[in-house]
Amino acid sequence: MSPSSTKPPFRKGAFGKGAFMKGDRWPGLIEAYREHLPVSDATPVITLLEGNTPLIEAPRIAARAGVARVLLKVEGSNPTGSFKDRGMKLAVSKAAEADAKAVICASTGNTSASAAAYAARAGIICAVVIPAGQIALGKLAQALIHGARVVPVTDTFDVALDVVREIGEQPGVVVVNSVNPVRIEGQKTAAFEIVETLGDAPTVHCIPVGNAGNITAYWRGYREFADAGRAKRRPRMLGWQAAGAAPIVRGERVLHPETIATAIQIGNPASWQQALDARDESDGHIGAVTDGEILDAYRLLAAVEGVFVEPASAASVAGLLRAATEGLVASDDVVVCTLTGHGLKDPERAIDQVEVGEPIAAVASDVAAAIGL
Repeated sequence: MSPSSTKPPFRKGAFGKGAFMKGDRWPGLIEAYREHLPVSDATPVITLLEGNTPLIEAPRIAARAGVARVLLKVEGSNPTGSFKDRGMKLAVSKAAEADAKAVICASTGNTSASAAAYAARAGIICAVVIPAGQIALGKLAQALIHGARVVPVTDTFDVALDVVREIGEQPGVVVVNSVNPVRIEGQKTAAFEIVETLGDAPTVHCIPVGNAGNITAYWRGYREFADAGRAKRRPRMLGWQAAGAAPIVRGERVLHPETIATAIQIGNPASWQQALDARDESDGHIGAVTDGEILDAYRLLAAVEGVFVEPASAASVAGLLRAATEGLVASDDVVVCTLTGHGLKDPERAIDQVEVGEPIAAVASDVAAAIGL
């Protein structure tokens, strides 16, 4: 690879059977895992070279949690800044294969940004239905700049999704929310990458839970690797909802979910049962963390590990710290926390969390004193 290339080197895929070797350019998810995805030679490959995201050691968080290792799967490094690109790549590629005229989604933000980008790449119309006032401006701006047709509605995400599913019954219109099963197929590849990097599955995986597609996908990926002999173990899946939007924890639909973590502000998850299956089959847990805990983890990730995420992402780390206090993790555990989206998705939240001092004279001694040097 030339020094000027911006594409990361490809790590030999666990399912790649040597088709790509170390040093080759990363080809995107379909080419990396074609044999294990629902695609054929007739499937157009709509790609922005998504996937191959970093798995970063977090020693200070590991020390706080009292576990052997913590690793952060930084999905904000995907092309549109969130994990949604994995599944959207599959969903839009399959929509293009079916000659769809439009893709449509309901969204609290990240799905809309990803759908709009991949639809633009494919030359397909993208329609987005959003709950008015419940989407971070960074995400809405992405959808709009990619040319999506955005319609705000005066109701919750769950009602918006009902509307989208009804419109999706029209010929030539494909719903690309996680109710579309190929979305889950794309998202499971993150688990593949984790096992490739670690040489095995972690013992514990912490993950935010909103519409519950991601916990479903990771568990599927881990199971497939174990079944294929690529991993010796399967992790316990610990899913974390925001306390104000925790229908799975409460065991009932939340009609008016409220949380600062807008990406998981969902009161009736589409993959509810699959999330329960992942929990039960892995001997795991689904719990809730408060907005205060989420914001504490949000600041902690940035301040001590150098990783800037959107608030919903921090639910996984907030959940790990909660798990430590509840005795759900042990000192020898290797824990992966999925960080679902980049901090620049919600810049307003970051601005609210910091304070810039008053201007002072441009004198070196005064500036040094203000810095504390």
